[in-house]
Amino acid sequence: MVEFRKLLTACVGTVLLATPAFAGPTWTFGPEDQGALKLQYVGQFQLNHRDTGGGTDDDESVSEFNFRRNRIALMGAYGKHFSLYVNTEFNEDNNISGFNVTDGDNEDFHVLDAVMRFKYNDAVNFWLGKYKYSFTRENLEACEMPLTLDRSLLIRAPLVDEGTRDKGVTLWGNLFDQKFQYRLDAMNGRNDSASAPDSAFRYGARAHITLLDPESRFGYKGTYLGEKKVLTIGGAYQMEKDVAYRNATLASDPVDYEAWTVDLFFEYPVDGVGTFTVSGAYVDYDLDDASDYREVALADVDGNVINMNGEKNGGYVKIGYMLPNLPLQFFARSESWSLACYNGFYDQEVDWYGGGFNYYFRGQDLKLTMELSQADFDKEGFGLGSTELTEDFTTFTAQMQVIF
Repeated sequence: MVEFRKLLTACVGTVLLATPAFAGPTWTFGPEDQGALKLQYVGQFQLNHRDTGGGTDDDESVSEFNFRRNRIALMGAYGKHFSLYVNTEFNEDNNISGFNVTDGDNEDFHVLDAVMRFKYNDAVNFWLGKYKYSFTRENLEACEMPLTLDRSLLIRAPLVDEGTRDKGVTLWGNLFDQKFQYRLDAMNGRNDSASAPDSAFRYGARAHITLLDPESRFGYKGTYLGEKKVLTIGGAYQMEKDVAYRNATLASDPVDYEAWTVDLFFEYPVDGVGTFTVSGAYVDYDLDDASDYREVALADVDGNVINMNGEKNGGYVKIGYMLPNLPLQFFARSESWSLACYNGFYDQEVDWYGGGFNYYFRGQDLKLTMELSQADFDKEGFGLGSTELTEDFTTFTAQMQVIF
């Protein structure tokens, strides 16, 4: 009986360790302690300073203290085949975000993730609920374990209610000694029957090959802090039929959504020298030119197919170097994107550059990050029919992360 309980505890512990958490208290329950529940808190407290966006003409600098992420999560497991992950988030009065500076008059508490996970074996896993859809590697990298300060501002897929998450089902697993991973999604996609021509599911497929140490979990990391040697090549495809109208005012001429991406991640520690990280991706989000106001008046274009999270293509390159005997990691990032329509400018080009460092006081559980970034727009000013001023900006961010 004692050996049986030890085995169950080990199985439950393995399932819990497969979650994004490595800290927090754990409770056991049920017959023979087959069940376990773990509590986790993730906080990212920031100081942000941007050189534009303030004043009556939006040309004054703006500074703010606030949370980037403020989350409480519960991770549960019962036996070795079933686990649960529920993640909540609270944000309030954010002024500086993305490409915009607002009045900060907002607050929101919501369930970010709620997913039931069934594991038959390493090759067959079935997830259902609300969680990250299987498309870009960047979106699947843990928010508290990136290489740079955060993921790309432009990486999100169009026409998803919550941007980085969706509701649906996923079949995924690892094959060939964890060298190959596959994922098959059926998700809501655009869950808006009033604005979409049809309420169709969004289907996706993703696969990767790992040539060195495996990346076998559902989520990735932006850096493994020199603990693994990783070379992973991945790609994905998404599609959804009748996702929007070309003329939203007349509700005419339905268009489809189609997207594809390729990505690469490489991290290699060298004894006595340090750890080197290189990561890159290209993404193409296609909406059948639904944002082309040269054929349809801009006032008749669906606002969800334009701007940051509309029709676009582009990518990023990230590099990092971590010192061999000091928990200090330097990083840099470069992005280039083509937006079909942004603030009234057609074919807007955006370049984004950033650099900084991570200092790990206690691994990812207590980390200081500082980053300086620059956004450069090809077209500046007021675009056709837009009241939003488009201009280059520079942002400095200092962030303290705690996981408990």
